[in-house]
Amino acid sequence: MSDDYRTESDSLGEMEVPAEAYWGAQTQRAVENFPISGITFDRRFIRALGTVKKAAAQANRELGLVDEEIADAIIDAADEVINGEHDSQFPVDVFQTGSGTSTNMNANEVIANRASEIQGAEVGSNTVHPNDDVNFGQSSNDVIPTAMHVATLEAIQRDLVPALETLRASLGEKEAEFDTVVKTGRTHLQDATPVRLGQEFGGYRTQIDKGISRVSRTTRNLSELALGGTAVGTGLNTHPEFPKLAADYISSETGLPFEEATDHFEAQAAHDAMAETHSALRTVSGSMHKIANDLRLLASGPRNGIGEIDQPENQPGSSIMPGKINPVVAEAVNQTHVQVVGNDAAVATGAENGQIDLNLYKPVIAYNTLQSIELLANASEAFAEKFVDNLEANRERCEEQVERSMALATALNAHIGYDDASTVAKDALKQEKTVREVVVDEGYLDEGEAAEVLDAGAMTERGIPGREE
Repeated sequence: MSDDYRTESDSLGEMEVPAEAYWGAQTQRAVENFPISGITFDRRFIRALGTVKKAAAQANRELGLVDEEIADAIIDAADEVINGEHDSQFPVDVFQTGSGTSTNMNANEVIANRASEIQGAEVGSNTVHPNDDVNFGQSSNDVIPTAMHVATLEAIQRDLVPALETLRASLGEKEAEFDTVVKTGRTHLQDATPVRLGQEFGGYRTQIDKGISRVSRTTRNLSELALGGTAVGTGLNTHPEFPKLAADYISSETGLPFEEATDHFEAQAAHDAMAETHSALRTVSGSMHKIANDLRLLASGPRNGIGEIDQPENQPGSSIMPGKINPVVAEAVNQTHVQVVGNDAAVATGAENGQIDLNLYKPVIAYNTLQSIELLANASEAFAEKFVDNLEANRERCEEQVERSMALATALNAHIGYDDASTVAKDALKQEKTVREVVVDEGYLDEGEAAEVLDAGAMTERGIPGREE
């Protein structure tokens, strides 16, 4: 063996491990067994693993189950994992054993070797043992789902909700700015009765507001932690006080509300909370997708499309057409949605396929959920700051299209009846005139009456234009 490697062993025998690595034999076996994707767990999940291991050591120290000095070293090493100092020491592919045992042992080995080093011993000495000390009172089957919930809830509260709040605020500012802009409404992509551009943006703001509420409601079930169930949910080899105590320490570390699972069998055999959470993410993503598509349509043209809003010039839109500007940020939001929908299929399928006492899709559920949160958080920030904030209303275009809309004839129903109003609309289309011109020219209303009845601004509020209430 060269100086670049050291020898570590596990129950299957010896393994050569890179000399500079904190991981041990079981991690090295996983690296060699799972050359699947090259995708490893992200910062949020590694932080959560460190948090779980720290809390377990704190609880075991308090309960007198792990030597105090060893526990202190584990806590210090886990803190380093929490703070991101050893992210490069987690090389195991996401696509691995379905319980996530390889990743749990990766954390155990890294923390044990670093804790041994903190105590003045050599890496690989097992002065702090990965199983007997770091993993005391735990199983991969309860550690990984606990880390899943901790990472997901932290990512939602620290990353996604603030990003969505930024997008909500941007839409709200445009709602107020565009409140006096009257434009043609559209249903079935055909002209409909007038609306204010601010009203449409108010609808977008409300979608995001409700989306924040939806993802925030997942807190209740995500706050339940599987830790303490060990292998199958019975809690074998775990102190009766360990689950609550560890959950309290996790709450203290994260500042978020966590508690022992109400039923450890449910917490380990099923991941319905993760499926529920991702369905909320998919819904929020769908809202953003709809908003992005609407804004692309409203900005289409700019001369030969709808052209009611002017989009920001983020970058040249074509390598061949000079001067072309495309809604590139909105398109990035659209593509994010496609990925989130795919992730949702993976999470839902994984969550529904647990067998008996254990769900064996834990890593892929965790990975896809955290990726969706990261994508949505980043897309929300970019959408708000690089697109929505820089939108401008084309007021002249909106006014021109409202005046030319046949849907203005709807306001005539209460004054000349539906049938005659239909005739006016059809004549306006045939004669290439406005509804206002036809209704006056054909003698249905005089100019004063037409001005009062066909007041587009009045049509954007509840009521009957031209009629005293």
